[in-house]
Amino acid sequence: MTEHIIVERPEAYPGVMVIRFNRPEKKNAITAAMYHRMTAALEEANTDEALRAVVFLGTEGCFSAGNDMGDFLAHAMSGTTEAPAAAVFIKALALAEKPLVSGVDGLAIGIGTTLNLHCDMTVASNRSMFRTPFVDLALVPEAASSLLAPRVMGHQRAFALLVAGEGFSAEAALEAGLVWKVVEPDAVKAETLAVAATLAKKPPQALKIARDLVRGPRDEILARMDEELVHFSTRLKSAEARAAFEAFMRR
Repeated sequence: MTEHIIVERPEAYPGVMVIRFNRPEKKNAITAAMYHRMTAALEEANTDEALRAVVFLGTEGCFSAGNDMGDFLAHAMSGTTEAPAAAVFIKALALAEKPLVSGVDGLAIGIGTTLNLHCDMTVASNRSMFRTPFVDLALVPEAASSLLAPRVMGHQRAFALLVAGEGFSAEAALEAGLVWKVVEPDAVKAETLAVAATLAKKPPQALKIARDLVRGPRDEILARMDEELVHFSTRLKSAEARAAFEAFMRR
């Protein structure tokens, strides 16, 4: 496991599991080990009846800057046929059986943004910024965001986010339906945990059925993830992606 992901069950919030990014020196950039830890936590939550809700949190001023580029490129260039840890994690997100609540403060880039499309309620600080620079890196959207974002935000906003790479402030994200509530930075953690605790107190079977009805079938989401992954893997091997990554690493 890794110290860069902290998994907790706060005594003050019975039934709630917290998954917290803990790599502030790297802006919570996510490595394969971090993805594995989060996947294991989600699978644990699925099977533990005592857990009723799962919370994602970052650190002060940063939710996540997305993939750790060095770690990500090492896997991509290794020639392995093993599924990327990120791909396994996003499928675990789609298959999560318990409500997912996220608390975003500050930077939310790439998967730091698209993760929230799988959350049932997201609390963001008023200094948060959501951005997905996939195309800037000669890549394509992931985590079924190409399906989910247009449903949530409409075509124009989804295109601006996923293709044009435009940043969304907390207020713009709220207006677009990407987040549920905007609060002051020092209130994000408490508000997010309060939301999760409220959900955890509801009748669990009724909650599960209601959530499944609202979210709809998962098959289409999983199929889109697979489709995106094919394009993503192909793009990684392209000359323009290599050039984009080299430029990024020189920054």
